[in-house]
Amino acid sequence: MEMPHVFGSTHTTPEELISQTTELVSLPDIYVRIKAVIYDPNSTMTDVANVLSHDPAICARMLKVANSAFFSVPSKVETVKAAIRLLGTQQVHDLVLAATITRTFPDIPDNLISMEDYWVNSLRCGLLARLLAERCKSTHGERFFLGSLLHDTGHLIMYQTVPEESREALISARQENRPLYLVERDIIGCDYGQVGSELMQSWNFPDNWIQAVRYQNEPAEAQDFSFEASIMHLSVRMKDMDSSADAAPRELSAIDPIAWEITGLSEDIIEPLLSEADEQLGSAVETFFPEYRQYS
Repeated sequence: MEMPHVFGSTHTTPEELISQTTELVSLPDIYVRIKAVIYDPNSTMTDVANVLSHDPAICARMLKVANSAFFSVPSKVETVKAAIRLLGTQQVHDLVLAATITRTFPDIPDNLISMEDYWVNSLRCGLLARLLAERCKSTHGERFFLGSLLHDTGHLIMYQTVPEESREALISARQENRPLYLVERDIIGCDYGQVGSELMQSWNFPDNWIQAVRYQNEPAEAQDFSFEASIMHLSVRMKDMDSSADAAPRELSAIDPIAWEITGLSEDIIEPLLSEADEQLGSAVETFFPEYRQYS
């Protein structure tokens, strides 16, 4: 279902765009219920398992993810209770979100985006973020994975609400060789990071995700969450690079030097991380988005 075009050429705000999508873009009921029980201090593992048991498809996918190379658990996970015990409720929360996120957004017109390409590219970004976080000795690589998997949700909102302006911004950015987010601010009044951040805020997602998405193009502005924003910035810039070729000067120049400074990393990690992410990509697509098996 396509949203009506409501804003014309007048500049708008992220809040206005999100307000137009509340009926079309809502988190799946299973995720809402699992989030409520996980964050209930009086709930137990049995309560979490009982909620999940009402959605056998999600249970099956979650167990598949839990047993994948992505988590490297020491033994085979055969039940939902075992998954909760081994992974912890936070990991289960994130797995359910990752397993249900493609249900959240209606299809976008093909002349703006291929949904298969969108989710596979987002998955590559998430894998890169996880690897970058691990290089920084973070013990929360999976959280960085999920945050970066969702980095571009703002575009899905913009393609629904202001498709003509979004298309104009894409064309102008290519023709003028300017960063897309700056062109979007000129044409639409806000950029995809700001819109995605507003969406996450409306869903009560963690502050580190909200700020990282908002400042993914300007990581130094993220203040308390500049590390998270820098990891996302690097993963977003790297996701379009070709692992079989050296990064072009233009691709390298698009990386804000402050991101290297904040993370303590350097350009020499780009090639090995791209190769490692691409080695994992096929398996990750099969695990998280089996509907796109042609990429595996």
